[in-house]
Amino acid sequence: MRGFPRGTARRARNGVALALALTVAAPLATGGCAYFEDLFSKEEIPLPGTRIAILANQRTLAADPGLKDHQILLPAPSPNPDWPQPGGYPNHAMHHIQVPENIGEAWSTDVGKGSDDELRILGSPATADGRVFSIDSESELYAVDLKSGQVLWHTDLTPKSESDDGLPSGGVAVDSGRVYVATGFGHVVAVDAATGKEVWRTALTGPMHAAPTVRGGRVFVVTLDNRTFALDANTGQQLWDHSGITESASLLGGASPAVDQGVVVVPYSSGELVALRAENGRLLWSDSLASLKRSDIVSALSHIRGRPVIDRGRVVAISHSGIMAAYDLRTGRRIWERDIGGIESPWVAGDYIFILTNDAEVAAISRDTGGVYWVRPLPRFKNPEKQKGPIVWTGPILASDRLIVAGSHGAAWAMSPYSGKFIGEVKMPDGISVPPIVADGRVIFLSDDAELIVYQ
Repeated sequence: MRGFPRGTARRARNGVALALALTVAAPLATGGCAYFEDLFSKEEIPLPGTRIAILANQRTLAADPGLKDHQILLPAPSPNPDWPQPGGYPNHAMHHIQVPENIGEAWSTDVGKGSDDELRILGSPATADGRVFSIDSESELYAVDLKSGQVLWHTDLTPKSESDDGLPSGGVAVDSGRVYVATGFGHVVAVDAATGKEVWRTALTGPMHAAPTVRGGRVFVVTLDNRTFALDANTGQQLWDHSGITESASLLGGASPAVDQGVVVVPYSSGELVALRAENGRLLWSDSLASLKRSDIVSALSHIRGRPVIDRGRVVAISHSGIMAAYDLRTGRRIWERDIGGIESPWVAGDYIFILTNDAEVAAISRDTGGVYWVRPLPRFKNPEKQKGPIVWTGPILASDRLIVAGSHGAAWAMSPYSGKFIGEVKMPDGISVPPIVADGRVIFLSDDAELIVYQ
């Protein structure tokens, strides 16, 4: 991959690849500091000496002393023909994906209206049957040919009763020849994947800022008022619903439920993590990832914005307020927890979890114990000397010994999955706010100006 050199690959005797998946949690940028400085500053002679911005440089996470020299073993890369749903598949566990040794930009295509100060693109694209599907900031759904980049069709999902052009939509999922879209208008819409023709539309109690999850003939969606609905995938009929704790404040965007082994794991903006039976919505267990250690308003938001992952009978989830935990899927028993906060989805590969923290640090964590193997910081500002231009990172994906993350500064990075060491960089046409995806040996980005960029 030009600009993304392949990491140094090692192989165990049994054919297991040595790699390290590294996720990078997006930092949360807040404004207004200059205003407060101007409001309260006095013209006084400063004390002599060099000033160091303590808060901007403090590290909240460090490798556990006994794990620094641990050798990480990951599964060998495997082909991934499609990426049909948020997080790849309904359980959100993608492990180590295979792409060719050397790939470069193949094509880029405009897919509608990009993000601005009022509307944002919140959902990653999805792929199935040789097509890429994405929704823009004004609820226009696009289908693009994966090989050529040609736009096959597009359709406006804005209800006829709405005078406004669009509200932020949650995203798309594809299953059995249909595209399912959760919209900011409070509607779930099913569209024929081949033609773009609307099949059914169901109105729910509130808008949705997270993509649906589809499995076993059911569509699972979460509204902004923390209600989960299960709909019949064929007809759109409501099958059951579950109400979580209402939260008055939350982050922009949301997380899709994870579904596996007949269980739906739902993340709410209140910090609740709830496991329900997929068949009837019956509660199996619940827990809270809200932290009591945060004192300021922003960091106290308990929103679980990163998608939970179900992997081999275990659930992994992280909240913004500073708790990451692993659970037994059936019983809800908390296996371990760490004081780590993030808004990006954990990436599970083999016996390891890779995360992006709120402090723009990438960390490798033990799936079994929660122990930290290594931590690597990412750049936090476009201008680090003046600490201007905050960078918000998203990702990661692990593809053939490369860990790929992207940022709001308009660049994507490849990092060594073994050490977190920087490998390469490619420039994007605009900032990237949603994680890239991988399908059929291609790495696919959706930029903030609604441009699909495909590397193959």
